[in-house]
Order: sequence, then structure tokens, then C-alpha cells
Amino acid sequence: MIVLVFKYLIPKGFRGFTFFPFVFLSDKKDKSNSVLLNHERIHIRQQLELLIVFFFIWYGIEFLVRLVQYKDRRAAYYNISFEREAYSKEKDLYYLKQRSFWSFLKYL
Repeated sequence: MIVLVFKYLIPKGFRGFTFFPFVFLSDKKDKSNSVLLNHERIHIRQQLELLIVFFFIWYGIEFLVRLVQYKDRRAAYYNISFEREAYSKEKDLYYLKQRSFWSFLKYL
């Protein structure tokens, strides 16, 4: 994982974005935020499991499905299976050590 601070790449209202192997953060203070970095590490694992390109295809399709379902961009984002897994496990700093393959499917 390579952590870079580049605030102009991050959408307004968000603090980080992961594109394997990079984690882009909007604020250099977040380089020491273990919860945020764990959230992004979970995304790195998800991306690797889906060979990166399929992660983004799935992410985009699921976002559109959730947007139709919730009719709200923020609610759609928070209900994407990848985000649900990452947000629910971000405080468990040992989660990735015991996480099973394709665990995001539990959050569909």
C-alpha cells in the first residue's frame, strides 16, 4: 500500500480513495489515522480479489443499482457491499488477518 496525499483527487466530503496499490488521502494528518487506513486496506484486499478491474466494474454497477433503489447518491454509496464491509470492519484492526475470501458478498 502506497499512501499519497492529494486532496484534489478526493471527492468533496470524503477523506480517501483507493486504487491498488495507491491510497490517496485528502489530508496529511490522515496518514496516521489507523481506522481510515484499515478501511482503505480492506478496499485493497477487495480489489485484489476481483483483479482490480472487476472491482471497479462491480462497484460502478452496484452504485447505479443502489442509486435507483435509494434515489440518493450518498445512501447509494454507503450501501455498496464493498463500503458496507469496509465501514463495518474498519475499527477491527485485525480483521484482514482472519477475513475470508470474498467476504464482501455477505454485505450484498
